Amino acid sequence: MSNATGHEPPIADEPATDVRVFGSRELVAGHVWDIRRDSFEFGGQTLERDFMDHPGAVAVLALDDDDRVLMFQQYRHPIAHRDWEIPAGLMDVAGEGGLPGAKRELAEEADLQAEHWSLLLEMFLSPGGSSEAIRVFLARGLSPAVHDFVREGEEAEIAPVWIPLEDAVAAVLEGRVANGLTVGAVLAAAASKAGGWASLRDPHLAWPARELVRGERSK
Repeated sequence: MSNATGHEPPIADEPATDVRVFGSRELVAGHVWDIRRDSFEFGGQTLERDFMDHPGAVAVLALDDDDRVLMFQQYRHPIAHRDWEIPAGLMDVAGEGGLPGAKRELAEEADLQAEHWSLLLEMFLSPGGSSEAIRVFLARGLSPAVHDFVREGEEAEIAPVWIPLEDAVAAVLEGRVANGLTVGAVLAAAASKAGGWASLRDPHLAWPARELVRGERSK
């Protein structure tokens, strides 16, 4: 609906602070995340919903001086594919913020550090069934990083490849790359670049979306 001036208001997700959660219990304790059942009041009714209780995640779209994106293939068992991804990982270090987590993941998965960091994108990857909130950072001014992390399991076989940003966009639009995080990050980077990178935000901004969903779970 238009406002009184005839202009559409900007669209924005809104915290549902009016929905009261009065019961929350763990149904399944998993290796990485849990399955939880919440009871809450909504529209005059009492509802129950089961969902994945996720700690949140960060990802990094690393862009070199030639506007190439760092990507790699990684085996993902639930989808039985080696899909194309960007560096990413769970917010599973106590007290760690989004930007420090992104720096850690870039070093651990790509052996890189970056001089320049920006907030590129925020996402709820599967809001109908997971509490996962994720932030994607743009990293530029790249150089080798020294760390003691040892890649194991599915991560042991990853080999970084540098893909021109326009080629990554084409792979997404032609259906050759389907990982939701990769799709969102690549298209966001292309759109931001086309606008002179004016949409990039301060990487130190507070993360209220994750704070809200984590706060609700801890009650």
